[in-house]
Amino acid sequence: MIYFDNNATTQIAPEVFDRMKPFLTEIYGNPSAAYNFGRDVRNAIEASREKVAELLGAKEANEIVFTSGGTESDNWAIFGTLEANPGKKHLVTTRVEHEAVRLVCEKLERHGFEITWLNVSEDGLLDLDEVKNSLQREDTAIVSVMLANNETGILFPVAEIARIVKENSDAVFHVDGVNAVGKIPVNLKETEIDLFSISGHKFHVPKGVGALYIRSGVELPSLSIGGGQEAGRRAGTEAAHQIVALGAAADLVKDFSAMEKVAALRDRLENEILDKIPNSHLNGTRDSKFRLPNTSYISFENINGETILAKLNDAGVCVSTGSACNSDAHTASPVLQAMNIPYSRAMGAIRFSLGRFNTEAEVDFVLEILPEIISELKEMSL
Repeated sequence: MIYFDNNATTQIAPEVFDRMKPFLTEIYGNPSAAYNFGRDVRNAIEASREKVAELLGAKEANEIVFTSGGTESDNWAIFGTLEANPGKKHLVTTRVEHEAVRLVCEKLERHGFEITWLNVSEDGLLDLDEVKNSLQREDTAIVSVMLANNETGILFPVAEIARIVKENSDAVFHVDGVNAVGKIPVNLKETEIDLFSISGHKFHVPKGVGALYIRSGVELPSLSIGGGQEAGRRAGTEAAHQIVALGAAADLVKDFSAMEKVAALRDRLENEILDKIPNSHLNGTRDSKFRLPNTSYISFENINGETILAKLNDAGVCVSTGSACNSDAHTASPVLQAMNIPYSRAMGAIRFSLGRFNTEAEVDFVLEILPEIISELKEMSL
């Protein structure tokens, strides 16, 4: 199997698993217990909090609250902010957000909230003047903008957007950082970002754990009612084994030299596909400063992407046609629709997202079989 779908999820790193395993089999005490067997688990959780804070460039470790993943973190950021600001009924977000933000905003819109949907260009980029213009009212509760698009890999200038938000409103600024962390450096203390979501399974941690960065001084009511865990901010006994894994992965991915290798593999794969396969198109800008180093979202005109995916699957290659969270919709990606990509291209889009465990040989194999697959499918469509 060749796995080129690392934006959907990632392999658990061996060193992460090794660090996690004792907390499943030996060090299993309740971290809230008063005896040493529980305190050992509590200490491991707090050590992981420090490591995640370091990875994100937070000022203080207590700005990190552990959650079940990106969806909970995104939901909490939005619903918590609205609860803290009951008189404010306006939100700002983009048309290309992950479903964990976009579908929340669509639901709120149906319940009387007003959403300003920021557009993107055909290259997938935001107009910062449009961001500023969206803030010319006093009832804006929250602005939510992703750092890295999970389909295109396009990066938004969230530090600059944070400055615009704070200069023009008193709104809370939330960033979905789920598909960026572990791929590019993040330094939150140098920004005015209030809330920042992450998910461990995007950088070699088991599924089911993430975190929400809550900047010191930002009030965010808890959506989980019960015990006093996470300093009273999220009730429920902490999943210590998952949190320890998150801390171990934070240590692993803070060395970004591995992503230089990934970027070189991605560039070779992308360039040869675009050079050798007629009517193939990159979705999004080719400017590296606006892109994740691992993602290439390529359309093959007038060919169904699901059919390409099936052929690659038969050959043992795992890719996607877009967001894994939207994979059963069988419609053109909302992200590509927002970019005004023609239907003939949007329905033939394949996302290649590489990771630190991919190799040159795997790229060679895909470059060998993909032109044959596309040629065969073109002939079948004639």
